[in-house]
Amino acid sequence: MRTFARWLLAGSLVFAGLSHLFWGRREFQAQVPDFTTKVMDKDAVVVASGVVEVMLGASLVVLPRSRSTLGAILAAFFIAVFPGNLEQYAKRRDGFGLDTDAKRLVRLFFQPALVAWAWWSTRPPKD
Repeated sequence: MRTFARWLLAGSLVFAGLSHLFWGRREFQAQVPDFTTKVMDKDAVVVASGVVEVMLGASLVVLPRSRSTLGAILAAFFIAVFPGNLEQYAKRRDGFGLDTDAKRLVRLFFQPALVAWAWWSTRPPKD
């Protein structure tokens, strides 16, 4: 089950990362916190995070001996991008069908699930 969950997560990350780079760039900009524009523009943040997602997703598959470390890095990544979800909710920014306060609020509860998924699916099974 962990292997299936890890591969599903890897595929989801690669897909999400590619959507950051190509067809969903404008939508993802709604999730970029305003404070990041002091360092780089929102499109650059979207592209950078997309590259990271593709790399992490691919790494989950091609670096099986590093999966525990990758899981910790991925959990930290999901935590690091959470302020963008908070800002999308707080500033009522539409994106990816999140066009109501209720939908944006529900989205916030998925981030801890992603952290748990990354952590659990990359831990070695207990004997």
